[in-house]
Amino acid sequence: MDGRSEFLCGVVEGFYGRPWSMEQRKVLFQWMQRWELNTYLYGPKDDLKHRLLWREVYSPEEEGQLRTLIVESEKRGLRFVYSLSPGQDIVFSSSCDLSLLKRKLRQVSKLGCQAFAILFDDIDHSLCQADSQAFSSFAHAQVSVANEIYRFLGEPPVFLFCPTEYCGSLCSPSVSKSPYLMTVGEDLLPNISIIWTGSKVISRELSVEGLSEVQSVLQRPPLVWDNLHANDYDSRYCQHHFTIRLFLGPFKGRYPQLATKLRGLLLNPNCEFEANYIPLHTLGTWYRTGRETKKGKKRGKGGSRQSRQADQRSLGQRLGTLESENCHPTTREGRPKPPREPPQGDSPPPSSPEGEEGVRRGEKEGRSEGGDGEEREKKLHNNQFRQGPGQPRGPGGVLCVGKAPLSESQIRLLVGLHYLPHEHGPSAQRLLQDLTWLKEHCHLVSANDKKGPPQKVEEWRGRAAGFLGVCEEIAALHSSVVSGVSKAVLYDLYPYVWDLRNTALVAKAFICWLGCGTTTGAELLGVESEPWVFKGGVSGELQMLLPIGSNSELFSHPPPLFPTSRLYNIRPYHNKDKVELYRMVRQLQQRAQGSPDSSPAHPDLIGDRCLGPCLALCPEYSMVLEDELGVCGSVLGVVDVRSFAKRCQACWMPAMRDKYPPRTGHVLQQIEEDQGEYPDSLLYHFPSQLRLDALPDLVDVSVTRCLLTALLTALKANGSHGVFCEVQPTDRMRLDFLTKLGFLEIIRGEARHREGVVLGRLL
Repeated sequence: MDGRSEFLCGVVEGFYGRPWSMEQRKVLFQWMQRWELNTYLYGPKDDLKHRLLWREVYSPEEEGQLRTLIVESEKRGLRFVYSLSPGQDIVFSSSCDLSLLKRKLRQVSKLGCQAFAILFDDIDHSLCQADSQAFSSFAHAQVSVANEIYRFLGEPPVFLFCPTEYCGSLCSPSVSKSPYLMTVGEDLLPNISIIWTGSKVISRELSVEGLSEVQSVLQRPPLVWDNLHANDYDSRYCQHHFTIRLFLGPFKGRYPQLATKLRGLLLNPNCEFEANYIPLHTLGTWYRTGRETKKGKKRGKGGSRQSRQADQRSLGQRLGTLESENCHPTTREGRPKPPREPPQGDSPPPSSPEGEEGVRRGEKEGRSEGGDGEEREKKLHNNQFRQGPGQPRGPGGVLCVGKAPLSESQIRLLVGLHYLPHEHGPSAQRLLQDLTWLKEHCHLVSANDKKGPPQKVEEWRGRAAGFLGVCEEIAALHSSVVSGVSKAVLYDLYPYVWDLRNTALVAKAFICWLGCGTTTGAELLGVESEPWVFKGGVSGELQMLLPIGSNSELFSHPPPLFPTSRLYNIRPYHNKDKVELYRMVRQLQQRAQGSPDSSPAHPDLIGDRCLGPCLALCPEYSMVLEDELGVCGSVLGVVDVRSFAKRCQACWMPAMRDKYPPRTGHVLQQIEEDQGEYPDSLLYHFPSQLRLDALPDLVDVSVTRCLLTALLTALKANGSHGVFCEVQPTDRMRLDFLTKLGFLEIIRGEARHREGVVLGRLL
């Protein structure tokens, strides 16, 4: 078919960020052939010779790769469009630049390419002095070059031109009155197609009226470069090679009948290749539906439930393999439990502020603690057992799960949480609605309103249970993505499910804390901040709903280099946790000293000194971190240090004098020294205090961050405006950890312990 009359529908690789690999593009061409798409436009912004170094020709090796790509696309029945973006520094009036542009396109043409695009998007409108003298306007300069190149290439059937005003929001003063667009429409040769993105750079919908307006100005039907699924614009973490948003939802908001108003439509999708299965699958459905409509065939409504289910089944097959590679123990519920040891290779960075001495308990230096850690050590040893492939279940309930595909419900959850730029999926909507409602109605279960109507209290608890259930599903989804999908899918999706898991951990802990009736009715609606303070997507919106949400550094951290599927939970402290918490701090003390317990006659002493007062007098500000093996971290808070100190003298110290008789005077002396006073100047700005402990086998530092953030959220919700903690100056890991979370050194040498350093941060 003549390219001038064929509707061009397919994919444009035109995003900012790391380009797709050759192997990924070959897979893409297979998908496109299967779904009857017909056009691929090559234009990755970070290909240096596409944009920044556009004047340079390709090396022989690069020529070979491009030729392979062109041949592969033709083999699949696709039209390969090569694009060039010279607009950043081209001198339009320069015969030298024009010759270099022709040389570059001639080289690509000799490789077998027969379709081209010249792009002038995302550049400055100004002209240099030489161009100002040669052309009457910016538009005339671009049109002159485009027309000459089009003729030089022999007027190919497909030649695309991207204007600098490529959407309605960029037109000045409007689409219909833009001098720039009028010039392009009048002077650009009629067989050159013009690229358009819609009313905005990322258009929620494409309307007949809007396309008719731009068609009238351009004097030809536009070709839509559709950024519906593009995610390269939200790149706060670009240095870590992933963005905040991901869009797994279907191609929607574009009626099939619009094809009659267009030259074509090319989807510019997610940077992460594996995330584009559903978007491209549904684009193919849209294109086929449009062709059938044009032919007058009867059809049902597009985007049917059956079609969506088919997409999800296909994605499920894409998100996993049936190869049996790893065997893991199961939890009580039958869910696969990953091995505790980190992947082999470089040692992962320590994740807790407790030091660098190993990433797993059970090493020789940690076994001198007697019976304190024996039970957890045995669990750890058992969970590192592996069973060979081909054995579905072995002794002790060890299940060989291999790389099984995600379940349909997990795929629905995954897609719903990462849907579209202007729309959340059902699971995300429910999550945000429930958190908003639970916050607004927390007075029903708060300490100040214990006489709320029973049916309302029951409603609150019911919705809280639903919210917590979705958070648990997110945690399980994260674990399944790590342990169950192919590596290609894992590395594309992991940063997103990891980030959402962390936010869900904090949100879940906050709702559990509210459910304990510990809020005093302080302001819970958060702080008004500018939109760019927050991350995008569901994770960012959940963050905004938390009282601590404006402190974005608490939520902004890169994913670990070694993905872990371990399941974690953060919850309020229960009385039954005291034994494990005491055991944990005793174990940490022994590790720090490098010797057995110095007070075997008083095994509770270190726990009574470090944790006892908080657990006894303000347990409502104590949070526990647990994994599949039990408690592995805690953070304890005091909302008002002044009043807490008085309560300690009145209640805690008498209890300690009874527990430790006078003959153990040195023990009582140690406990009394811990009750020293802090300066009023410190407590004025930082009225609250915290203590953070975590076992050193936590290889995911983000979990410790989440634990701390959960406590800060609770303190902020009950009116605290600042918090501090005391750290030993030799504890470099803890100092570095807290500094990255916005804590600054306030006092050195004048803390309760003379050698201590006090770090504080405002809330």
